[in-house]
Amino acid sequence: MMDLDAAFTALGDPTRRAILARLAQGEATVTELAKPFSISQPAISRHLRMLEQAGLIARRVEGAKRPCRLTPGAFEEMDGWLAMMRRAMETNYARLDQLLAARNDAGKGTEV
Repeated sequence: MMDLDAAFTALGDPTRRAILARLAQGEATVTELAKPFSISQPAISRHLRMLEQAGLIARRVEGAKRPCRLTPGAFEEMDGWLAMMRRAMETNYARLDQLLAARNDAGKGTEV
């Protein structure tokens, strides 16, 4: 199981989100991932380590290269949690709509 806290923390940084967006297009090396950023390669490696610890990416050794890719199914658990929260909010909004409609209907009966 994924550590949702670690995953959402990892997603809290715009650099890590940009890295994930790039990896959504396909596997990339650390050097390729570092190109668009004005930060050092060690800083990119720290971001990658956090993404890997959160279970969002996987890295492998290929000679001197360290290609990264999204972990299959990495976002399914987060998506499931978000879907549960979305359903709960929709239920709450539906109850609020019913309450407001009942108040409106009750208020119409008292008009003179």
